[in-house]
Amino acid sequence: MSFPPGQKLYHITPLDALPDIVKFNHLFSNVIMDQLAIGGTNIGISNLKEKRKTMPVPCHEGTFVGDYVPFYFCPRSVMLYLIYRGNHHELAYKGGQGPILHLEYDLQEVLNWANVQQRPWAFSLSNASAFYTQFRCQVEEMDRINWGAVAALDWQAPEIKEGKQAEFLVHESVPWHLVQRIGVISQPIATGVLSTIAHADHRPTVQIIQGWYY
Repeated sequence: MSFPPGQKLYHITPLDALPDIVKFNHLFSNVIMDQLAIGGTNIGISNLKEKRKTMPVPCHEGTFVGDYVPFYFCPRSVMLYLIYRGNHHELAYKGGQGPILHLEYDLQEVLNWANVQQRPWAFSLSNASAFYTQFRCQVEEMDRINWGAVAALDWQAPEIKEGKQAEFLVHESVPWHLVQRIGVISQPIATGVLSTIAHADHRPTVQIIQGWYY
């Protein structure tokens, strides 16, 4: 078995980015988001986002990490913890985890879509921004992911922290209709999401899931 049955993918985004995701009917890579001037608060570390634009993904020659839509294999990610704490000196965003949404996808569904569309995809064994990370692009190699670390709630140990930050990457974009569920921290945010997607062709389930947050 290359990955656990029913394995999901998670993309975190602020509520104010959702209107453009629905408008364009896609989740885009950072490179394309810049080209299209897509709105929404920047919740990432800016210098790492720039670095990702020049970091090659060796198994797809000529492509870079910034060309891909990034996903984690778990909710309640290490990045979300940095957002929650709000004290990382390179993180300009200080709005906390409250407005952050988890867009949940099914890994097998995304793989099926990408393969039919001949869309390049890859995964990293740790943070895709790290110079030492390893990239793979074969399903059979997903057993190299530290799935125990991915599922861990206590990730203080360095090897667990590294493994938990493994990423799944899809080149350029992923369609909105593949979102299965949107997890939020509170009712006001759920209400905002429901209002935003009210007239969308695809309206995924919206749930308050506080266990996905710190």
